[in-house]
Amino acid sequence: MRLDLQRLRELLDEGKAAARRPPGVARCAAVAAIVRPAETGAELLLIRRARHERDPWSGHMALPGGHHEEHDLDLVATALRETQEEVGLRLDRDGEWLGALDRARAVGGRGPGFEILPLVFALSREVDDVELVPNPREVDSIVWARLEDLLSPAAHTSFTHSGHDGEQRQFPAFDVRGHVVWGLTYRILTNLLGVWGRVPGAGAPAAAQGLGPSFTPLFPARKA
Repeated sequence: MRLDLQRLRELLDEGKAAARRPPGVARCAAVAAIVRPAETGAELLLIRRARHERDPWSGHMALPGGHHEEHDLDLVATALRETQEEVGLRLDRDGEWLGALDRARAVGGRGPGFEILPLVFALSREVDDVELVPNPREVDSIVWARLEDLLSPAAHTSFTHSGHDGEQRQFPAFDVRGHVVWGLTYRILTNLLGVWGRVPGAGAPAAAQGLGPSFTPLFPARKA
């Protein structure tokens, strides 16, 4: 399965203009879905968040990214800055911004909700794993997930979460070599796979694998 960048550009181009506008809400964030070609097929970069006692989402799988700050020109700048801070990757130099996925509404614990814009990037050069330097304050480890594997029913699992009310809820999830991806990140990846399924040679569409776009409630990471 090759990485058809031109087709991805065409499919994702529609959201570029909105992503370049300054955010219209006070609390918003951006995450970077970073893909790269590999011998075994296109791969996506995931991070495992660092563990912090006071962080209810510590240790969760996520995409690099975080909250928009006043000095960020737009949400693309937010994704570039956060990715460099978290994994040491300069997407402005080593990547190409292909476009944006649908915005997602996140609610973190009992706090107010905020809007997240997932941005898709493709690495423009071969980046060795040794060049990626996880920030130990924010990232425990980096995992590359094969997109074709995520389209396989074998990767589908579930995760049980205990809410603030003590009630246990079960959520759909991906199993990425023993790493469970669920919640907001699962929802974003589902949207990405829906696009990926329309790229020639990318495998079956997400809908054909029983992946749906709406899974609620969501319990995303504090820094998406």
